[in-house]
Amino acid sequence: MPEAATTTRKITLVELPVHALEPAAFAPFGQVVAPTFDGKPFDTEDAQLELSSGTPRFYIMSLSRRALSFRSITRHLAVTQVLASVGGKPWLIAVAPPQDPDDPAKMPDPSAIKAFRIPGTVAIKLHRSTWHAGPFFEDEQVDFFNLELSDTNQTDHFSCQLDRTYGLEFRFAV
Repeated sequence: MPEAATTTRKITLVELPVHALEPAAFAPFGQVVAPTFDGKPFDTEDAQLELSSGTPRFYIMSLSRRALSFRSITRHLAVTQVLASVGGKPWLIAVAPPQDPDDPAKMPDPSAIKAFRIPGTVAIKLHRSTWHAGPFFEDEQVDFFNLELSDTNQTDHFSCQLDRTYGLEFRFAV
């Protein structure tokens, strides 16, 4: 019996430049949430959250170091997400804009993926439906504050396999 033919797609490695986190540069993807004085009234500098589609969940997720590369990217259609490292550790994230935020079948534009270095002194809020890969970091283990919905990872987790869909793998050029 003849062996079945296998098709192997060639994967192109994309070196992704890492940008310093500036609010204007990050604006298409979300907000930079910086420290403010206690008692400051709520304004547009505060995280503009969308958590009305379920029960908010704030937790500390513990992550171990992994390679500074990725082949998939994810988004959440129903919720914004807030991430910050515990203990002031810097970290990396790759993001793509939330095009067609209500269409679960819409895939990201790989040429729009950007990487940012997040200082440990701020949090980021991802707009609803922003594509993201990360957090990534160089320490052995880092804990992260995470605000999303209680069922985000079960019911609102849409991923694109960049290697299968576009033949791409991305690596942070640090």
